[in-house]
Amino acid sequence: MDRLNYHHLRYFREVAHEGHLTRAAERLNLSQSALSTQIKQLEERLGHALFERKGRQLILTEAGRIALDHAERIFGTGEDLLAALGDGVGRDRPLRVGALSTLSRNFQIRFLKPVLGKVPLALVSGSAATLLPRLAGLSLDVVLSTDPHDAAAYPELMAERIAAQPVALIGTPERVRGRDSTGILSRQPLIVPTESSIRTGFDALCARKGIVPKIAAEVDDMAMVRLLARQDVGVALAPAVVMADEIGAGVLTKLDTDLGIVESFYAITAKRNFPHPALMRLPPMTRFKP
Repeated sequence: MDRLNYHHLRYFREVAHEGHLTRAAERLNLSQSALSTQIKQLEERLGHALFERKGRQLILTEAGRIALDHAERIFGTGEDLLAALGDGVGRDRPLRVGALSTLSRNFQIRFLKPVLGKVPLALVSGSAATLLPRLAGLSLDVVLSTDPHDAAAYPELMAERIAAQPVALIGTPERVRGRDSTGILSRQPLIVPTESSIRTGFDALCARKGIVPKIAAEVDDMAMVRLLARQDVGVALAPAVVMADEIGAGVLTKLDTDLGIVESFYAITAKRNFPHPALMRLPPMTRFKP
């Protein structure tokens, strides 16, 4: 039986990522007809159609999704090999970091501080639904999240709790100073996150105190929570790390009361034989130490 042609598999992977034959051909510096021939040869070798056409878009069939999953693992392993043994030209492989788009940028910078300027970085933001498959496919080295992953859906991934930040009430000095938590929660307009551990803790806190809060904004992005608090839309419920610069400058003030709400941060990684060496520089990622 003929062996699999890995050139065909690489071409297929590019087309699958682009979803468009012409754009993939341009990236590969091939003619569209030549690329189409390569894909057809791979389909003949596998005995299944890998794409179906919808308008000008190419959509993966079930066989195509299976083939792409294998292709990602095959070429991801090749990248691991280069990273572990060197690519012969002295280039460092970037540390590829995925982070939830809602995650605090300040927290991300603090986590990455040991490698900033020392290791090339490739930073990607998105949802868990987009980042975790890339991590499982070895195209990311680590994903930063406020929740652990679904272990049943991704048994090959590992989640490590790397930090926990107390959640506070943060707003302009005029809204916060001289008030207690009950007064702020019951009388001030509030900026609160949508579905999250913070929101769950907030709802429970209000229920215990018998408070019906005045919600000024429900936001799923901590960067927007920060901007709204700066614009004095209301008092924000967030970890202090989100607004560390504004608190330090006196633009915003944190109420020094323990609300009993904590936001956890997780580093999610894949089980790999050759993890990126830079992961060892990011405490407390101790599992990567030899």
